[in-house]
Amino acid sequence: MSISKNEVTYVAGLARLEFSEEETEKLQDELSAVLDYAEALNKLDTSNTKPTEHILPMENVFREDIVVDSLDLDKVLQNAPEKEKGAFKVPKVIE
Repeated sequence: MSISKNEVTYVAGLARLEFSEEETEKLQDELSAVLDYAEALNKLDTSNTKPTEHILPMENVFREDIVVDSLDLDKVLQNAPEKEKGAFKVPKVIE
């Protein structure tokens, strides 16, 4: 499948990219090769292939959620440069 120079320029414009004439020709060849490869893959018979997300089996790697007591508020705030009403005081960043 071939892609035209106009299509390359159009897509480049969508991405707000500018290319020289040489670069456009090179991209035209490279994108055409990618589309040819995708077209070849579409011709493969995958009717007996199970859809997969990963080629290797995956398992959940999360740890079990265990409820524990929170840290003491005074201990948490002991090294805070500024604190107010039991919370960290930080500079205002939104006006």
